[in-house]
Amino acid sequence: MASAAEQLAANLNLSSFSKATELKKRIWFTLGALIIYRLGTYIPVPGVDATVMGQLLNQNQGGIIGMFDMFTGGALGRMTVFALNIMPYISASIIVQLLSTALPSLEALKKEGDQGRKKLNAYTRYLTVLIALFQAYGVAMGLEHMTSKTGALAVVAPGPFFILSCVVTLVGGTMFLMWLGEQITSRGVGNGISLIIFAGIVANLPHALASLFQLGYTGALSPFFVLLFLVLAGATIAFIVFMEQAQRRVVIQYPKRQVGSRMFGGDSSHMPLKVNTAGVIPPIFASSVLLIPVTIAGFMNGKGLPGWLNTLGQELGQGQPLYMLFYAAMILFFSYFYAAVTFNPEETAENLRKQGGFVPGIRPGSNTARYFDRILSRLTTIGALYLVAVCLLPQILISRYNVPFYFGGTSLIIIVSVTIDTMTQVQSHLVAHRYQGLIRKQRGRGNGKAEAGRGVRRR
Repeated sequence: MASAAEQLAANLNLSSFSKATELKKRIWFTLGALIIYRLGTYIPVPGVDATVMGQLLNQNQGGIIGMFDMFTGGALGRMTVFALNIMPYISASIIVQLLSTALPSLEALKKEGDQGRKKLNAYTRYLTVLIALFQAYGVAMGLEHMTSKTGALAVVAPGPFFILSCVVTLVGGTMFLMWLGEQITSRGVGNGISLIIFAGIVANLPHALASLFQLGYTGALSPFFVLLFLVLAGATIAFIVFMEQAQRRVVIQYPKRQVGSRMFGGDSSHMPLKVNTAGVIPPIFASSVLLIPVTIAGFMNGKGLPGWLNTLGQELGQGQPLYMLFYAAMILFFSYFYAAVTFNPEETAENLRKQGGFVPGIRPGSNTARYFDRILSRLTTIGALYLVAVCLLPQILISRYNVPFYFGGTSLIIIVSVTIDTMTQVQSHLVAHRYQGLIRKQRGRGNGKAEAGRGVRRR
């Protein structure tokens, strides 16, 4: 049976949306912030030749540069102030999250509530600055040694001044995006960091579709294959939506308690466990690790490297059988690893026991922890196989049919996840607005009845 909130949400329409002035302000603020972000992806870093950078990006499309350029919406390929995008903040967040499960001091901060969360956020910001400084310095040094096939330098005037200005510009751009994402989260709709990545990925979608239709128009791809590809893309997105929303609901029962002559408790609820517990983290980690040899070989142009490293870089290129094999294995590994560090069955079972809840048919304590661990292992297996299937399908299409499709499995999962999360928050705001309207009406009726009662007593 649907809850009252679900029934109310089902009756929402455009009229209720037009009356939600607070929600409209949040949406406009979010759109304005994303427009500012997109404008910043066209402000170049001083001293970099954009033509040479475009040529270098075409040479390294199969490496980690091509993947990061996709996440930045082309900002890295144009070498703009947002070239690092929000990636240092994401790396810092993942590191702090992993350390909080391994270090007792950080784990204690997680249990301190709002104050502990603020301290962890501060540590994440400091670590973001350090990672951004390291990456910016590496980018600046790499730019000074980059040359195109014609011998043109990527940097107009190499030297210490360029390195300093490049580091300051890139770190400042990352910190501004971090601040902008936090503003979207607090004053807009949705998760600001996720929406910035979402906007960067979606930015080149029209160009990718135009390239696909152009190949169909020129005869490089048959019209039937183009149509089949679009149908397959739609089916893949529908499958991702289904899997991202799929969850295993563990029934939790609370015993009845007698206080005086009244009975309390006896209710039952459920604990939702997502099928894809690790989210999009495993594909991102696996892609980053596997594309490092390809990127090194692309930078060096095959010069000054051992023969085995050049061969390994070629075999680990996107679409190669060895790359797909290692890609699938690393997705499986990171799925289990991330699920293990983010969900603690023993801690969950202990918290449930302290609250007086239990799983029907399972004894509280260690038995409940083993039960949660068994369910989590099965769900993680299904989620990992789902990630492997979604991430390898675009690789097969690109390698065998030369489809210029801009989105891989990782980006598709990000797009779907962010869209679902944003729409859920929009719906929550609409439901809250409708509830507030009902409460005001109820109060108005109560005040009217009270005034009528006082009038009757006066008579």
